[in-house]
Amino acid sequence: MSVQRPTATEPRVAATDSASSSSAETAAPDPRFSVARMDPSTPPTVDFYAYANGRWLRENPVPADKVRWGAFDELLQQNYRVLREILEQATATPDPPGSVRRQVGDFFRSAMDTTSLERARFGPIQTDLERADAIHSVGSLFQVWASLHRDGFEGLFENYVYPDKRQSEIYAFYLDQGGLSLPDRDYYLDPKFAEVLLAYRAHLERTFRAIGDHPDRAAKAAAAVLEIETALARVSRTKTELRDEERNYNRVDVAPFVAAHPTVPFAAYLADRELRELPYLVVGQPEFFGSFDRLIQDRPLADWKEYTRWQIVRNAAPFLHEAAEAEDFDFFHRTLLGQQAPEPRWKRGAITIDQSLGEALGALYVERAFPAEARSRMRELVEDLKSVFRDRLADLPWMSPETRQRALAKFAAFGTKIGHPDQFRDYSSVRIADDDYLGNVRRARAFEVHRQVARVGGPVDRTEWGMTPPTVNAYFSPVKNEIVFPAGILQPPFFDVTVDDAVNYGGIGAVIGHEITHGYDDQGRKFDAKGNLQDWWTSEDAQEFRRRAQQVVEEYNQYAPLPGLHLNGELTLGENLADLGGLSIAYEALQRRLAREPKARRAIDGLSPEQRFFLSWAQVWRQNCREPETRRRVLIDPHSPGEFRALGAAANLNAFYGAFGISEGQPMWRPPERRVSVW
Repeated sequence: MSVQRPTATEPRVAATDSASSSSAETAAPDPRFSVARMDPSTPPTVDFYAYANGRWLRENPVPADKVRWGAFDELLQQNYRVLREILEQATATPDPPGSVRRQVGDFFRSAMDTTSLERARFGPIQTDLERADAIHSVGSLFQVWASLHRDGFEGLFENYVYPDKRQSEIYAFYLDQGGLSLPDRDYYLDPKFAEVLLAYRAHLERTFRAIGDHPDRAAKAAAAVLEIETALARVSRTKTELRDEERNYNRVDVAPFVAAHPTVPFAAYLADRELRELPYLVVGQPEFFGSFDRLIQDRPLADWKEYTRWQIVRNAAPFLHEAAEAEDFDFFHRTLLGQQAPEPRWKRGAITIDQSLGEALGALYVERAFPAEARSRMRELVEDLKSVFRDRLADLPWMSPETRQRALAKFAAFGTKIGHPDQFRDYSSVRIADDDYLGNVRRARAFEVHRQVARVGGPVDRTEWGMTPPTVNAYFSPVKNEIVFPAGILQPPFFDVTVDDAVNYGGIGAVIGHEITHGYDDQGRKFDAKGNLQDWWTSEDAQEFRRRAQQVVEEYNQYAPLPGLHLNGELTLGENLADLGGLSIAYEALQRRLAREPKARRAIDGLSPEQRFFLSWAQVWRQNCREPETRRRVLIDPHSPGEFRALGAAANLNAFYGAFGISEGQPMWRPPERRVSVW
């Protein structure tokens, strides 16, 4: 659940094949709400999270092939089982060439064809490596990188197409800081990651030796890559700084931007990217590109060649032979995240196809797993939640009439997407071969990159989705002013047509409220009804909002998932505000539903609707997580860990205390004056 960000990427998926299945694979987890997950021996007045989830937490350690395990993962596991059936059937009974089933089937066959991968070894990237080795000037360096960026490879800096945040009806081309291989700048700069850096350097050396380098060259190449990435890290903004929408939007005309960076041939690069007539750019972090230009000038060209060779291998490794996959997994998963074993090959293939031909695979998923009646019921729930939020905007005591009028105008323009696109994307022009895994990935990425670049300056497609149908997530798009719920999340434990309203409102109801609130969180509130980044608040109202938001920051700063490791309340502010607003809105929507249908107010399993509501919310966030992954997420993830999402929002609602009889002096008690209310 998040705000849609254009540069978001999926976790790296790489590993060796595994003949055995993990416990997560062999088991059949049922993610739906259940009192059997609870631990009644822990009073809710002492530790509500343990009361709601204690038995599940004890009985569900993180599987060897995972870095965390929770309700999201259990549901995702079910979705991937469906995808596996679809893909295996598509390979067993191939449809005619060019059909959707044939494309995904051939792609899956290439992912499973380890014989061809072993035979090819580094052959699929040999030409790229030779081009990198032949770099003889800064101009040729950027010719190679323009080609790599056209194929969707990452490196040097981020570049993408997204609606112009100040002119949201057209697409713009964005340049952002980037070029790092580790998860965040702090991995290079903070002494507590010194051991990780040593392991990273060793991984770099092994990788260079694997592609044929003499040990001396491999050692020098590894040092050069680490020095370049550390230099880029030093001039990169922090994850918290990157949340500031206004500071990270800088529109510049192309000619002055090119002139301001004399070393980097940006004009030629943009021409090579099919953007010869581009009138302007949106630059996220201007100081990064100034430093980047100087870094290109100051460091030997030979170092940039090594950096380029490394990024070619890094981007391709998950789709190459076993030894390359294993080396990639050993560092980026085992060392960095604590993952003990790879996920099975079929699942890695399914993930790759979802990322590459997402709406083709998604169309087959929807046929199998998303009935039309689910869409209809979701629309009812969305309207229930919207009604509550609309009324709150109309009555909010701390907001002035001037700001309120604009807030209501924005909400009146609010859009909703449920389940899947009405028209799925056509990938028929993408050539998919059943024996060319990396080639399939590159051609699919190149198709998408070209599709995006071709529409720069053109009108925004408001029917387009930012997530694929099987995704277990949801998002708010500030530039489209809409909330989006893929089919993948519209299943238990979030949405279950077989259970009482209290459970659904505590699950998907709170998710709906969460996404609605994102439109008015600390960054979402900066966008107007048309999705444009502009200030529509009075200064007094903005100041009052910031005062309340600061209370949330300070509250979450106190939470510590590990001894000495506290959350960053600034980084997680948007998601925490959305959790707080979402749960509060969903609770009121449930109360309105119960008032309309008094017969629904009954105890089930000895629990009142109010109790089941809060328990449902807490069970959605049940989660066990490996320590390295916890540390990584606290550093880079704008979401708080599950335990604190469950507790933080509930502890600010007066109704929570009444539902479980929590009184002053008990561990779960929070004094009324410390309970934050924003929306």
